[in-house]
Amino acid sequence: MAGVQAGAAPAAGDVAGFPSLGQAVRAWARIGCLSFGGPAGQIALMHRVVVEERRWVSDSRFLHALNFCTLLPGPEAMQLATYLGWLLHGVAGGVAAGLLFVLPGALVMLALSILYATLGQVPLVAALFFGLKCAVLVLVLEALLRVARRALRGALPWAVAVAAFLALYAFQLPFPIVVLAAALLGYALPAGFAGGGRGRDMAGPPTLLDALLAAEPGRIARLSGAARRAGLVALVLWVWPVALLLDQAPWGDIAWFFSKMAVVTFGGAYAVLAYVAQEAVEHYRWLTAEQMLAGLGLAETTPGPLILVLQFVGYLAGHAAGGIAGGIAGAALTLWVTFLPCFAFIFLGAPFVERLHDAPKLKGALAGVTAAVVGVIGNLALWFGLRVIFAEVVRVPLGPLALDLPVLPSLDPLAAVLAVLAALCLFRLKLGVVRTLGVVAVAGLVRLAL
Repeated sequence: MAGVQAGAAPAAGDVAGFPSLGQAVRAWARIGCLSFGGPAGQIALMHRVVVEERRWVSDSRFLHALNFCTLLPGPEAMQLATYLGWLLHGVAGGVAAGLLFVLPGALVMLALSILYATLGQVPLVAALFFGLKCAVLVLVLEALLRVARRALRGALPWAVAVAAFLALYAFQLPFPIVVLAAALLGYALPAGFAGGGRGRDMAGPPTLLDALLAAEPGRIARLSGAARRAGLVALVLWVWPVALLLDQAPWGDIAWFFSKMAVVTFGGAYAVLAYVAQEAVEHYRWLTAEQMLAGLGLAETTPGPLILVLQFVGYLAGHAAGGIAGGIAGAALTLWVTFLPCFAFIFLGAPFVERLHDAPKLKGALAGVTAAVVGVIGNLALWFGLRVIFAEVVRVPLGPLALDLPVLPSLDPLAAVLAVLAALCLFRLKLGVVRTLGVVAVAGLVRLAL
């Protein structure tokens, strides 16, 4: 007989409009291909697709997951995709969402790494990327506005966001300390953050995941066992090549070094890039400082997490040992030990976090983290914007403070014009992300004629 038998748990397909795994895979693939702009832009794109356009998950559940992912080492946007994919379709959905978020950018970065290592700077590619970089700045600013509108509801969240920005920009406090302080404040004063992220949930019909969880209250518990097993498998798969290759240079060094990076990259790629550059350039001598900056530029203007710059470093390390084949092996090994821990963290932690979804003090702690993240994104937007628009930025000490300030004569007029063009396309003409990136990337070809 068609339909659900009495007493049986309803399937996702029994909730009208709930996406199949195939439909979700296509959506995650689209997000992965369009995920320019670093974590701020990527999270904004994900929110637009899964919350605003398709109503798969609620705003509060999206922010709940984001808060947890922000506390983890590694790329929070990729981990957020994995978390949401698991909520929707279990382990298969989480693996698909995480992989599809990384693979498009990883393939592009691999191709660009090969070009860079074999052909050097390609003027046409450099000009296109120059335009993309200017557009990405505007995407980050848009994401900052979108996240702030959702997360900053009340005086206390605003105060935390401003304090987090100043702590990072002016005082250079470590990111983990800023996040921990925000979490403790939210835990102690949950009422002060009670309004964060709830406004959108009060309007419109319930989301599709809400409807499914109402029909099957035990769904999270049912998915949790498989998630924990998948997390343990991911841990084994992560550690195995590290132990196997430990005494084989340079592969053992690559596996060990980037495994360490996977567990200390709190705050995203920028928080750890200084250490990576120092070790990769000065200790291992896998690449030069100029090459490290080139890799960062490539990672900033390709889809996927910014931490893919590590893949560029791994490729050059392998290329020095074995040419193109060695470079591909080095890139693949770097990706393996960088992203497998992310799956382990989500599959082991998400079931526990979901069980505490309605715990007031935990919600307050996570909301405090979200407020701090607004300040973090603001700091990254300023850091990125100064270096896109100005060729030279200096750090000026002011007593206990130190501020990054642009050298005004180093203003790049073309970069400023392209950033304004991107803002017009995105905010005024409403062209959307893809068209805006395309228009500004093509406009960047002007640099070839200069």
